[in-house]
Amino acid sequence: MKKVKKYPIIFVITISSVLSLGFADNFFEISKNLDIFSSLYKELNIYYVDETDPGDLMKIGIDAMLESLDPYTTYIPESEKEDFEFMTTGQYGGIGAIITKIGDWVTVSEPYEGFPADKAGLIAGDKFIEISGKSAKGKSTEDVSKVLKGEPNTGVNVLIEREGLEKPFLVEIIREEIKLNSVPYYGLISDSIGYIKTRSFTRNISKEVIDAFKDMKVNSGLKGLVLDLRGNPGGLLNEAISMANIFIDRGQEIVYTKGKNKDWDKSYKARYEAIDTDIPLAVLINRSSASASEIVSGAIQDLDRGVVIGQRSFGKGLVQQTRKLSYNAQMKVTTAKYYIPSGRCIQALDYSNRDDDGSVGIVPDSLRTEFKTLNNKRSVFDGGGITPDISIEPDKFSNILKSLLSKRHIFNFANIYKRNNESIVDAKSFLISDDIYSEFKQYLDDKDYEYETNTEKAIKKLEKDAEGEKYFVELKDQLELLSTKMEESKNNDIERFKNEISELLEMEIVTRYYYQKGKIESTLKHDQEISKAIEVLNNISLYDAILHGDTIQ
Repeated sequence: MKKVKKYPIIFVITISSVLSLGFADNFFEISKNLDIFSSLYKELNIYYVDETDPGDLMKIGIDAMLESLDPYTTYIPESEKEDFEFMTTGQYGGIGAIITKIGDWVTVSEPYEGFPADKAGLIAGDKFIEISGKSAKGKSTEDVSKVLKGEPNTGVNVLIEREGLEKPFLVEIIREEIKLNSVPYYGLISDSIGYIKTRSFTRNISKEVIDAFKDMKVNSGLKGLVLDLRGNPGGLLNEAISMANIFIDRGQEIVYTKGKNKDWDKSYKARYEAIDTDIPLAVLINRSSASASEIVSGAIQDLDRGVVIGQRSFGKGLVQQTRKLSYNAQMKVTTAKYYIPSGRCIQALDYSNRDDDGSVGIVPDSLRTEFKTLNNKRSVFDGGGITPDISIEPDKFSNILKSLLSKRHIFNFANIYKRNNESIVDAKSFLISDDIYSEFKQYLDDKDYEYETNTEKAIKKLEKDAEGEKYFVELKDQLELLSTKMEESKNNDIERFKNEISELLEMEIVTRYYYQKGKIESTLKHDQEISKAIEVLNNISLYDAILHGDTIQ
């Protein structure tokens, strides 16, 4: 009889032993608690007085458990797999439109140019009355989105109600594979300054940025580049490395990760020759720039490769991996923190140390540790995102503009304008004229856009305090006069804030004709961060002074 080799069995036992050693101290507790949970779950589903949904119960339990950790460690059931893949690839099967809830109805906010919704003739403002023969009234955007998504080349019938038409109409939309570009726009923003707008760090964003940069460099004689990471929430780590590598040469460390398992600690270096290590570079960030956006902007700053402009970034210095679970489910789990070239971690919140109420505090500026950039030894700090080299206060919307936006008056007027005007000039040239603004004010004549200013709130508080302290009788006339004056002044807000209202009107109208690209082009001429970036890139002395840590007045 042939002798059986026992090596594989020995190998398996050895591996098992090694793995067990990693959590030997916790093994009994893990096993015990799994057993308790399993028996509780079974007994609950069998004996609870009302019917239960085992899947819903389990998801609620898992979500509650993960909630005690950090917001990035999440459970992804099979039903949500497509949404998760879209976050990493920018790809899904559907109709290609942004939808929003207005009143009882989910409405098209913006169709993507050239995608199924656009091809089928859907426009902003269209209401989904029925989908596949079922009423959509009262449905959430998530409910409607699930129904509209599906396998490419399959059809979905939708009953649409459109302002200006007497009756709803039925249209079949043929789903396609929707792949959104991670670079929705690039082009010249002055004679020799290029601009690249990014959306998220999905697969191939670095290639899109390289293609855009090379196109402008070859055809436009670039003297400077603005890389816009504002509103970019991050995404794939390898794409962040590749994007930084466009401007940072081979061999330079861009980021390293450290976690509980030291075997997984890793250094990520630029792998290829940079496309351009010399061109003046301005990176735009804001409070919504996170994760991969912070790796790129932080590496650029730490290596003195470019100037960072805008507002302090989000402060997400945590790395996630996706782990496969049973039945096609997945878990996205935080496995490490990342550190950029100066040695700093930009994580703003310490989820391992919560207050008694469960809240997580932000690291105060006084406790942030100072680090130095690698070449010019400028001071940079950990524990709270990337602080720009040039900080610019973001624009604040007036109360009247907030009201006009929340009550959809700018959105609705843009729809009306599109119905009444077949075409407009190009996106860069279109402006809100006095005539168009007068039309908008006429549209508002019978519309509700009431709002309360902070001044009005202060007057009301003053009246209440005066009553409580028995001064109201003596002050009544003055308080009434103050309220009247305030109301008269407030009535002029539509003119007082004409410029900022016009900017939003302009953007919304342009989007109806030129889609996403037009929207971006429309905003560039009003963008204070863009203006500052152009100023810096056109002044090499100023640019060099910033990179050498000189005080700029």
